[in-house]
Amino acid sequence: MTSARLAVDIGGTFTDLALEHGGQRTTIKVLTTPAAPEQGVMQGLQTITAAAGIAPADIALIIHGTTLATNAIIERKGARTALITTEGFRDVLAMGNESRYDQYDLNIVLPEPLVPRYLRLTVPERLDNTGTVLRPLDEAAVAALIPLLRHENVESIAVGLLHGFVNPAHERRVAAILHDALPDIPVSLSSDVSPEMREWERFSTTAANAYVQPLMARYLRRLEADLHGAGAAAPVFLMMSGGGLTTIDIACRFPIRLVESGPAGGAIFSAHIARECGLDSVLSLDMGGTTAKICLIDSCSPQTARTFEVARIGRFRKGSGLPLRIPVIEMVEIGAGGGSIAHLDALGRIAVGPESAGADPGPACYGRGGIKPAVTDANLVLGRYDPARFAGGSIPLDAAAARGALLADVGAPLGLTAEHAALGVLEIVDENMANAARVHAIESGKTYQGRTLIAFGGGGPVHACRLAEKVGISRVLVPSGAGVGSAIGFLRAPVGYEVVRSLYQRFSTFDVAAVNDLLDDMRQEAEAAVAKGSFGAPTVETRTAYMRYVGQGHEIPVPLPVAVLGQDDVGLIRTRYDQAYATFFDRPVPGSDVEIMSYAVVVTTVTGEVTAAPRPDSLFAGEAAPARSQSVLDTATGAVSDWAVYERAALTPGVSIAGPAIVAEDETSTLIGAGWTAVVNGLGYIEMMRLAEQAKP
Repeated sequence: MTSARLAVDIGGTFTDLALEHGGQRTTIKVLTTPAAPEQGVMQGLQTITAAAGIAPADIALIIHGTTLATNAIIERKGARTALITTEGFRDVLAMGNESRYDQYDLNIVLPEPLVPRYLRLTVPERLDNTGTVLRPLDEAAVAALIPLLRHENVESIAVGLLHGFVNPAHERRVAAILHDALPDIPVSLSSDVSPEMREWERFSTTAANAYVQPLMARYLRRLEADLHGAGAAAPVFLMMSGGGLTTIDIACRFPIRLVESGPAGGAIFSAHIARECGLDSVLSLDMGGTTAKICLIDSCSPQTARTFEVARIGRFRKGSGLPLRIPVIEMVEIGAGGGSIAHLDALGRIAVGPESAGADPGPACYGRGGIKPAVTDANLVLGRYDPARFAGGSIPLDAAAARGALLADVGAPLGLTAEHAALGVLEIVDENMANAARVHAIESGKTYQGRTLIAFGGGGPVHACRLAEKVGISRVLVPSGAGVGSAIGFLRAPVGYEVVRSLYQRFSTFDVAAVNDLLDDMRQEAEAAVAKGSFGAPTVETRTAYMRYVGQGHEIPVPLPVAVLGQDDVGLIRTRYDQAYATFFDRPVPGSDVEIMSYAVVVTTVTGEVTAAPRPDSLFAGEAAPARSQSVLDTATGAVSDWAVYERAALTPGVSIAGPAIVAEDETSTLIGAGWTAVVNGLGYIEMMRLAEQAKP
């Protein structure tokens, strides 16, 4: 038995695998099998273990991330779900908070709830805001719903009762009645899934969990059985949206926490690279086959949030999607990947995405039946890819098919050649990513001055220089294993779990004993979840309170001491709140009381120390020798020239490369644009700088 660890990231186009064993790393990409994602995983398992010279039984740990839950919500392919709620609150999912993401659009389209109105059912019961029973649960009314649930062939049930997050007794009794009558139908309780105030977000999150639970549970259990059948009996951990790992049992129970699991792995990968290279301010670019993910990382930690929207109707429009109240790494995700389809919009302009060719049939150049031009087709036509080298040679590309698709759908209607159509497609997709990055920075109150762009994913290193030019970044870093960066990020993630509970408190009447009891209970729940997968590893705990001035509408996070709180700590916490408030809004509001809405406790295993990369200038400097050259049309200048092509495996630390040039490897290609130079650092990462920046003292 070895200490081999395998990470698997299922994307919309490719399934990425990274295997670390005996101090070595092996990586591969295989096409995703959308109809049965586990088949692609098993194909990848056989390929990567053979390449590494080990058996599946030698794997000690498997870490997995997938977009299956997200895709099921976006494509509305989840389970037939019912919602049981308090009498009088049937339409909370449809009413939301009555906000409009576009105040001036008279024909605004709002997202449809995952549960149709005829399956939103009510029962008589009522709790007040302290959890006191005002009206007992009518158990006969619950039982009376069972024939309807059977008749409608309901596959999953969400239960969200008013103030159930304070006192879950009624919700749990509803679940018990349903389980006795319908033992094969899973039930999601809002008091378990999202025990926080705000009914719309809580009900929406619970409904989404129920909507994807049967699909995800079946998939995860099939995958587990297939892995065991292939001899890989290692425990399977799932990447959560908040950046921690959890067991397969918890993932089956709360699959909604997996909606951003793949992108979260990419953010962790970037944060790890930032620590290795001593980078305090980073823009992470993860461009895959279907989407591009952009994340801000400061002080080697990605931004986090407690709310997330999925299936947005309006592009970049907050409030146009379904709200989920879960721990999540904050990022912007857009339909800009290698498989994103290019077309002409109603005004005859070139547009790219959000629709993707995916893995089946894929871009036209894949030769798998696709006829629509995609970003990969454009990159191939401009000479950025070696047709025989793509995805390690597993997918030979058809340049003629790519050229024909671009000409038919984009070039001919505009009177352009295939090459100039490809140029337009790539400029549009680069600008889409740049625009998303600008919006994300503005919404976060940050800039890109002094930041380093870390690019990975199959398409990230290809588009990094041009994106950096557009947003004003002068330094780009492409780590080794960039083509499967999210999968490698899984291997860097801690086992962790976050528990969030609501307990309304004001500083003027702060109940220290009640808060201590709550935090201790939360700590025990988080520790129990982590203990299932930590294998005795040391853990660390963090506590956070979400506070606001009385009368305000939104809270800000404030760290709490990890200790039993005393009365003297109340003043310390208030001081921390005033300081945190001032960072957001310049100064605190003297004399105003503060209310605490909810608490979060996070327990994670302790991550190991990283080895800092030696500076490139401390290494032997020299010019790299190109392996060949190929003709490339530069998107920045429109000029065609021969670009030197270097094999990444042949580059040693300290060597430098002057752009324009291409560095080729099995899972991606790094484009060094005109006006850029690159050097390989002590860890083998490619650091690119714009020449204008290098001239500065």
